[in-house]
Amino acid sequence: MAFYFERFEHRKPPEPLPCSSLTEGIWQYLAIINLSLGAWYLWWRWSSSLNYDALWFAVPLVTAETFAYVGLALFTYNLWSTCDYEQKPPPASIADCTDGEGGDRPVSVDVFIATYDEDEELVRLSIRDAKAIRYPHRLDLTIHVLDDGRRGSMRAVAQEEGVNYITRADNVGFKAGNLRNAMEQTSGDFIVICDADTRPFPSLLENTLGYFRDPDVAFVQTPQWFYDVPEGHTLTKVWGRSAGAAGRLAAGAIERVFGEIRIGEDPFVNDPRMFYDIIQRRRNRANAAFCCGAASLHRREAVMFVALRAYAEVVGRTSPEKRSLIDRFLGSRADPASQALARWQAAQAQELTPYKFHVSEDIYTSIVLHRDRERRWKSVLHPAVESKMLSPQDLLTWTIQRFKYAGGSLDIFFNDNPVTRPGLTLPQRLMYATTFWSYLGALWNMMFLAAPLIYLFLGVPPVSAYTSDFFAHALPFLVCNELAFMVGTWGVSGYKGKVTYLASFPLSLRAIWAVVRGRQIKFPVTPKERQAGNFARLVMPQIVLVGLTLGAFAFAAVRLALGDPDYSLGGLIANGFWGLNNILAMGIMIRAAFWKPDWETE
Repeated sequence: MAFYFERFEHRKPPEPLPCSSLTEGIWQYLAIINLSLGAWYLWWRWSSSLNYDALWFAVPLVTAETFAYVGLALFTYNLWSTCDYEQKPPPASIADCTDGEGGDRPVSVDVFIATYDEDEELVRLSIRDAKAIRYPHRLDLTIHVLDDGRRGSMRAVAQEEGVNYITRADNVGFKAGNLRNAMEQTSGDFIVICDADTRPFPSLLENTLGYFRDPDVAFVQTPQWFYDVPEGHTLTKVWGRSAGAAGRLAAGAIERVFGEIRIGEDPFVNDPRMFYDIIQRRRNRANAAFCCGAASLHRREAVMFVALRAYAEVVGRTSPEKRSLIDRFLGSRADPASQALARWQAAQAQELTPYKFHVSEDIYTSIVLHRDRERRWKSVLHPAVESKMLSPQDLLTWTIQRFKYAGGSLDIFFNDNPVTRPGLTLPQRLMYATTFWSYLGALWNMMFLAAPLIYLFLGVPPVSAYTSDFFAHALPFLVCNELAFMVGTWGVSGYKGKVTYLASFPLSLRAIWAVVRGRQIKFPVTPKERQAGNFARLVMPQIVLVGLTLGAFAFAAVRLALGDPDYSLGGLIANGFWGLNNILAMGIMIRAAFWKPDWETE
C-alpha cells in the first residue's frame, strides 16, 4: 500500500540547537532590559495615559496588557537558560539503574504501540522500526500492539511481525486506559510509549536509557519530529513559475539580501522545534519538563509508585458520608472494624490507574510524578530526535489536535491546579503556570484584536493622546521585546508560532468555555490521513476580523481626511500598524484552510 509520506522517507531530523554561553548571556541581558522597559511602559499606562473619557475601553485594554506582561515574565523565566542532563552510557544490566539491585539481569523494555482505527499497514511500519532498535548490551525487548479497536486484521499484522497483541473489551479511559491494560499484562523495567505512527530510530534506547542510571529519573521525553511537514518552494521558484525570467531575477535579488525565503512552508506551523528544543529543553533546570506521550520512556516503578500512592490516598480519605451506611449498620462510629470495612469498600470501588484517565494523560501523569514529595522524581528532556511521526495535513485535523491540547490543559488548571496544590517546588510551579497561562491568553488576545477596531470605527482612543509620549514609551519596549526573543530563541523562527497563537483565538476560547461549563473534553483520535473538504468554515472568525479591520482602516482614513476631530494621524498610524499585524496573523490561519499539498496535484 502506498502512503503519501513515502516521498519524505529520506528526510533527516535537525540536530539539537547548540548551547552558547555568549548567546545565552546576550539573551539574559536583553531579557532584563525588556522586562524593565515593559514594567516602565505599564506604569506609564496605568498612571499617566488612560483616557478617562472612555474608561470602558481604556481599563480593559491596559488590564489585558498587564496580563500579557505576566505571561511575558513567565515565558522569560522558562527560556532563561539551558541546562541539559548529562547523557550517560546505556546500562549493561538492571543493577545500573537500581543502585545495584537486580544483579546482572539484562534490562527489560516493553514498547507499547497504541492504536485504535489507524491503517494496519501504517502500524506495521512502526512495528518494523521498533524491531530494528539496537542496543550494545543484552536486552529483553518486547513489542506490544495495544489495539483499542479490537480488529482481527490488526491481530493478524502483529502475528505476522512476531510481536505481542493486546486488546480489551471496552475503551474505558481512552489511551490512558489502553496503557493501563497493557501494564497489567506486561512486566518490563521500562516502557516506551508510541502512537500508531511513531517510528523509533534504532538509536532510541542506547541514547536514552543511560539517564535511568539515576534511580530517581521517572521518565525521559524525546522530541517529536514530523518528517512530513511541507517544505514549500523558494521565492525564486514561485515567482519564476508566475513571471518567468523576470520573476526569477527579482526573487533571486531579494533572496541574496535576506536569505532563502520559502513559500508554503509548514502551513499549519507543525514544526515542534520551538516547543521541544527551547521551551521543554529549558525546563530541565527546574525538573519540570513534562511528558508528551509518544516518543517517551517511563520507569515502570515510578509510574506504579505514584499510582499506588494515589490509590492509598483516595482510600484513606474515605469521607464520613460514604461510611455512614456502614456506621449505622454496625451501630458505632468509633468502631475500628467499621473504619476498616469502610476502607475495604472504598478500595473495591477505587481502580488503580498508573496513567490518569484524562484527555491529557501525559501532562497529568507528569504533574503527579513531580508532586511526589517522598521521592522527588525527575524528568528529562533528551534534546536529540529519536523517532519520526506524522503531522496534521489539513486544518480540521490540526484543530482536533490543538483543541485536545488546550482543553485538556485547561481542564487540569481549573479542576486540579498543580500551581496551587502542595508538592511542586517553586520553579516547577512557575513552569507549569507558564503553560496554563498561555492557554488563558485568548481572553486578553481578544482585547488586542478588538482595540484597533474600536478606535478606527468610533474614534475613541484608549490613551489620552497618540502623541510622542505614547511612542516614546511603547516603541522601545516593542523593539526590545522582538530583539530579546530573537536572540533567546536563536536558531528557530518564532514568528509563525507567535502569530498562530494570536490567530487561533476561536479555538482557545471554545476550549475555555467548554471547561468552564464543565463539559468533558473528549478524546478523538487524530486522523493520520489528510481529510478532504473545504475548511473555510473553520476560519470564518478570522475572515470576518480581516474584513472588519480593512473596512475600519478605510473608514478612519476617510474621517481623518474630512477633518473629524476624533481622529489623529498618530492614532491612524498606531492602529493601522496594529491592525496590519492582526491581519497578517489571521492570514496564516486563513491560508492554511485552503492549502493543498503538492502531492494532491501530481
